[in-house]
Amino acid sequence: MYYRVTIFFCILAKCIYGQNPDSLHESVNTKRADQLQTKLINLSGYAELYYHQNENGPTTGNGGVYAYNHAVSKKPAVNLLFIKASLNKERFRANLALGAGSYMRSNYANEKGVSKHILESNFGWKLSARKNWWLDIGVLNSHIGFESAIGKDCWTLSRSLAADNSPYFETGVKTTYISSNNQWLFSGLILTGWQTIGISTGTKAPSFGHQIQFRPDSKWVLNSSSFIGEGRFFHNLYAQYQLNNQLGFTAGLDIGFQKMAGLTHSKSWHTPVMMVQYIFNEQLKMAFRAESFRDPHGILVFTGTPNQFVLHGFSVNADYSIARKLLWRVELKQLNSKDAIFTNHNSMPSFSLFSAITALAFSF
Repeated sequence: MYYRVTIFFCILAKCIYGQNPDSLHESVNTKRADQLQTKLINLSGYAELYYHQNENGPTTGNGGVYAYNHAVSKKPAVNLLFIKASLNKERFRANLALGAGSYMRSNYANEKGVSKHILESNFGWKLSARKNWWLDIGVLNSHIGFESAIGKDCWTLSRSLAADNSPYFETGVKTTYISSNNQWLFSGLILTGWQTIGISTGTKAPSFGHQIQFRPDSKWVLNSSSFIGEGRFFHNLYAQYQLNNQLGFTAGLDIGFQKMAGLTHSKSWHTPVMMVQYIFNEQLKMAFRAESFRDPHGILVFTGTPNQFVLHGFSVNADYSIARKLLWRVELKQLNSKDAIFTNHNSMPSFSLFSAITALAFSF
């Protein structure tokens, strides 16, 4: 299905860009035709180069993965590089984005072939001429959380533990309705699974999700999102408050339940996070994050230690806009675990992990 979607976009782009300008209208000149073509398909791109220095080690002592961004340590690397083509008409829209980098390698490790590079591949129809009601199909950005794969759009350089351990992308069918006053958003989803493009072997039924978002005014955003499938129930709740043009707050809580083999009841995990952002001017802004991750049963991150993956941390970062499309970012982060799940520079167990990251993000 998804290979067909990719072929569809290639043919669509060829049809639009390959048209003879005279065929659009006999009276328009070549310059006018080129302008029309540019409006039909918009091209954009993003590149994030980073250097990540860990005091101890990049993963837990037994190799358990908990971070899916900026995974390369102690040498320059690219976290995400992509180019995207978007088509937006009154009743039809489509997106195709192909990516590379350490983000793609980590989050698409279970995908095969060209699927390893599909950041987005979707198309949608507007179901009502008068209402803002859409149906989208394909590989979509996740409906869960307030962070995304695109670093420049996030308050902090690294993603939170909550974001890294919930879906960044999803595949399936999504219907979305936005009220006429733009205060309410309602979405319902049928998905192939938990952050996957293809349907995993042994999957007996599709997964489902919802999103309800309320914006009572320009200051508040209240969001509720869920995922249900394959013995898992997951709920994401967050609130954002923009006090003024300079100071903003975000608070979120993820909670999940997983049916474990051989047990009659489910095991749970939860992940609270809080962020504060202060914008000094158009060039400089800073953010602070406090977070916790409690997975005492090793559902998402198995460490093999008595308390499994139970830790808390904080980070501080600064962003400096060198130019309109070039952003320089620096972050310091400290994680502290209940067990010695990290390894230090001598390959000995450690209860803490300190890291420093710097990144350059370019977009067009």
